[in-house]
Amino acid sequence: MDNVRALYKNDVDFEALALQSPEFAKHLKQSKHVDFNDPVTVRQLTISLLQRDFGLEVKLPEDRLCPPVPNRLNYIIWLQDLLDSTTGSIDRRNDMKKDRMGLDIGTGCCSIYPLLGCKTRLGWKFLATDIDKSNIQSAQDNVKLNKLESRIRILQTDPNDSFFPLDKFQEQRIDFTMCNPPFYASQEEMTTSAEGKSQAPNSICTGAEVEMITPGGEAAFVTRMVDDSLQTRDQIQWYTSMLGKLSSVTAVVDTLMKRENKNYAVTEFVQGNKTKRWAVAWSWSDMRPSMSTARGIPGFPKHLLPFPSEFPFELPLETTFSTVVDAMNKDLNSLSWTWTWDKNLSAGIGFASENVWSRQARRKGKLAEQQGTASKPTLNLKETELGVRVQLSLARAKDSEAHEIKVLISWIQGTDHVLFESFCGMLKRKLETK
Repeated sequence: MDNVRALYKNDVDFEALALQSPEFAKHLKQSKHVDFNDPVTVRQLTISLLQRDFGLEVKLPEDRLCPPVPNRLNYIIWLQDLLDSTTGSIDRRNDMKKDRMGLDIGTGCCSIYPLLGCKTRLGWKFLATDIDKSNIQSAQDNVKLNKLESRIRILQTDPNDSFFPLDKFQEQRIDFTMCNPPFYASQEEMTTSAEGKSQAPNSICTGAEVEMITPGGEAAFVTRMVDDSLQTRDQIQWYTSMLGKLSSVTAVVDTLMKRENKNYAVTEFVQGNKTKRWAVAWSWSDMRPSMSTARGIPGFPKHLLPFPSEFPFELPLETTFSTVVDAMNKDLNSLSWTWTWDKNLSAGIGFASENVWSRQARRKGKLAEQQGTASKPTLNLKETELGVRVQLSLARAKDSEAHEIKVLISWIQGTDHVLFESFCGMLKRKLETK
């Protein structure tokens, strides 16, 4: 279901949905508008969208948080991009069937994230937790209703438990976690926030107190997640959370920096004219996501954004594509690292344990070659200090009918941005002189 990305790009067409869902049609006003202050209408909208667009049947209790489908889908899509771009492979296209195991922290009454994740990716499975007994029962019922018991396991946890109880699920390692934590620190803050808004909220909130309030608010909640992740570290590739305030993203990124994390991502979710949401992800491994995935908040302070993981440049128009490919592969294959080129993708990946392109390293390599002691290294993930992907493509030049060669170097593994910049500078100089 890779076409899900376009489902709500222009928001929900309520008239079309009413024609396809008689139950929802009952709630559509003559003005073709929806009353988002009516909890029954809001629940039916979620039920009808899940049924029409994903073939999911769900039952939603009246006294629990009703999840908006477009917003939740945005989170799932971002997770897909995060995982797809950190495989360390040449081909960064979506792998719809790749096996993945995720953990949904605070799955809610619907268990919407596991349901959407399983429906949009055939190889995904989920663990899910919640501290609320009512939510656990309702979530389990919805999983059974959709015959997904073999792919979604739900466990009730205690507020004092670790956020990542892998031992209780008898799992040694999983791919990602996700969470939509309570926004507010107290009932008073929730009331003050509602009263302080100049406009009425876009949709009524039906959430119970356990779903809306947590000591210290959402920033403190995710900070505790960061500290818990120091125990599990790379047993989980990506830790993520949605956030309701942009200021919370700043606070969490600040915490990650203080904990000396060197691999994180931030983004925003925008759906029509509705309220924005944000998300943050962090990893204790060194597989780096694409730049669009990691730096997805326009206007966010530059010093808080992850280091740019892409270095693009163009080559002179008189350069031929085949000449560049041959020259680049000849040069990169001469280095003491692992380099693989895929002709069909016009892309290659290389992994090095150190700076192998410096003059000193090249002289050392030539001497070893002359002495007959040169050999290609075989690296494992722990030995790799830098992983890069180089993509070549043809594009029409600006203000010209001619074409130019575009080169995109992506940083796919490592934590030393100086090493990445050094490689980019070297390759640019080499190719510009061909």
